[in-house]
Amino acid sequence: MNLQFGPKKIIPVIVLLSAIIFSNKTVAQTDSTATDSVLLKQIEQQMQTNTEVAPQQTRSGISSNPDIGVVADFRASYISQGKKNFDAYLNETEISFQSVVDPYIRADFFLTFGRDPVTNKYGAAVEEGYLTTLSLPAKLQLKVGKFREAVGRINPTHPHALPFIDLPNAFVNYFGEEGLNDEGASLSWLLPTKFYSELIFQATSGASESPSFYRGDNNRFIYLGHLKNFFTLSDNTTLEFGLSGITGPNDSSSTTNIGAIDLTYKWKPVQLNTYKSLTWQSEFFYSNAKYSANKMSNSFGLYSFLEYQIAKRWFLTGRYDYAQKPYNKNIVEQAYSLSAGWLATEFQKIEFEGKVTNVNIQSGFNQFWLRWIFVIGAHGAHQY
Repeated sequence: MNLQFGPKKIIPVIVLLSAIIFSNKTVAQTDSTATDSVLLKQIEQQMQTNTEVAPQQTRSGISSNPDIGVVADFRASYISQGKKNFDAYLNETEISFQSVVDPYIRADFFLTFGRDPVTNKYGAAVEEGYLTTLSLPAKLQLKVGKFREAVGRINPTHPHALPFIDLPNAFVNYFGEEGLNDEGASLSWLLPTKFYSELIFQATSGASESPSFYRGDNNRFIYLGHLKNFFTLSDNTTLEFGLSGITGPNDSSSTTNIGAIDLTYKWKPVQLNTYKSLTWQSEFFYSNAKYSANKMSNSFGLYSFLEYQIAKRWFLTGRYDYAQKPYNKNIVEQAYSLSAGWLATEFQKIEFEGKVTNVNIQSGFNQFWLRWIFVIGAHGAHQY
């Protein structure tokens, strides 16, 4: 078959092919543009979404708000002496404000709303309020303000953190129900020893409610020195040994000197530390009080307690007290107490205590307490 195309037939064919090619190019360009437009819109939407989400501050960031906590101490009590034997009351509410001010100091303030046992009225007071340095050289640390002084083990600890409800007789006879809590300055030095050793010097203006010391209208202050030594005996046991010395004016315009020794042994097995532990703690006090040129009184007191954890949340504490009166060593008190504590969580505990007290100049008496402690908000750990 012989196909021949003349000029009249070739021209229409060329026009048809050109039309087909142009049509294909137009469709390809249209499809590519449409795809690019969809992709561009998706990218723009993602960018808008990312810019609209505000950055969130993590908990590790610096905050100007202090940690705030509230500790409430509710009690019920019985005493065999007197006309009113039973009582129930909110003993104290403590509000804490704690925060790092800047890289150089931190601030700790504790406000209390306490009950006066005589008038049964509540009053507000600053239990503690002090600043502590964070970056002094030579392992020094300075604390300035109102604070619980560093004598022994009980005095620096807030009462709600103790494993018993009442305070030992010897401690109360020398330092009162509130302990040594005064305004002044404290300088501590971490000694360069192989074990933990800390030396503390404190100067305060004079406690206003202490049986041993008095805040007068002169320039006499209370001076205190405390040496703390901490030893790790094994993976399960530690031993702490402390020496304290205090001197200051008394209410007779003379001087009282007190020396104290504290000893604390702790056993907390690594494998059973949630269920078993034991603490043996003792303090010994010796007082030399001068009341006038012809009158001087030397007295002695101690307490010793053993706390044993019998289960995950149950603790038993037995304590013995021996106390002479600071003004008359011939008046002697001896007491035996047993406490049981149930720690529901780290924010709540219920304790029961029974105590028998014998005094050589009067008949003995019995006391019982029920204490319910609960915490809301932030509350820092107490000393080990």
